[in-house]
Amino acid sequence: MPLPAARIVAPEIDGPEDVVADADGNVLTGAADGTVWRVRLPEVGAADQAARSARAEAVGHTGGRPLGLHPLPGGELLVCDAYRGLLHLTPRDGTVRVLADEADGEPLRFCSNVTAAPDGTVYFTVSSLRYGLDEWPGDILEHLGTGRLLRLRPGGTPEVLLSGLQFANGVALAPDGSFLLVAETGARRLRRYWLTGPRAGRPETLVADLPGHPDNISLADDGIFWVALAGPRQPALELVHALPHPLRRAAWRAMRRVRPFPPPHPTVRVLGIRPDGHPAWDLRAARSPYRMVTAVCRTGSRLVLASVAQRGVAVCALPGAESLTGH
Repeated sequence: MPLPAARIVAPEIDGPEDVVADADGNVLTGAADGTVWRVRLPEVGAADQAARSARAEAVGHTGGRPLGLHPLPGGELLVCDAYRGLLHLTPRDGTVRVLADEADGEPLRFCSNVTAAPDGTVYFTVSSLRYGLDEWPGDILEHLGTGRLLRLRPGGTPEVLLSGLQFANGVALAPDGSFLLVAETGARRLRRYWLTGPRAGRPETLVADLPGHPDNISLADDGIFWVALAGPRQPALELVHALPHPLRRAAWRAMRRVRPFPPPHPTVRVLGIRPDGHPAWDLRAARSPYRMVTAVCRTGSRLVLASVAQRGVAVCALPGAESLTGH
């Protein structure tokens, strides 16, 4: 289905990488300068134009580069910072506390996305052990699979649940808590890691051969996982992945000398995936001015999109919704 036309709000936010909705329908996102923002979405249809403007409020600063976010009960926030690790942010006073900055003696140099269970257990991803945020294409090109899925129990230290992931990215907890869904950006697939039942502790592929590279994942109230595809499938990249590692590394060395990196592809695509892996939504815009969508979440009858390469967040109606009114 076509992705409905979107309206850009809060353009003061530069490079929102993730976007999540809190219990009140506000949108939370982190910017390139380290600021974490809370955005109250406009009420479409209001008579006064000013009343339709989104209100963006800075609620904290991580001192690094915030990526994945997860709201906690009571209004607090978990933040994956690409440079500082796993953080806890209290929006009411801006206090930031480091929960973890290493695992198994390895620094969390590329902490990516996070979710939490009702018992306080935190699950989060590290995209690469080899490359940091500034050189993320190197991990995609070399295709070595150094991403990780980790768990942090209350009062504990991080433990590695899965390693060898191809650029581990978005992570979300199933509605019933039985498994985690993890995006492998470099492999174009979604992995399921079982937490309960006879398969507990075992991973499996839930969705393979996606039409693009999955980034962040969010869980909607109706149990649908929303997945942003940061870019479409690239046959040339797959040819590089088939080469021996020395040639893949040479390809990255050649690419890193060409700055800036190639511009984002104009195609935007977001998916809604049911817990059984079957698609519920497949929305696409072929010539979008808002490109490289790295996150999508649903709040009420709206979808909110974020892009690490753009300013502001994009808001559009969920197809079939009569209006954008309400949260």
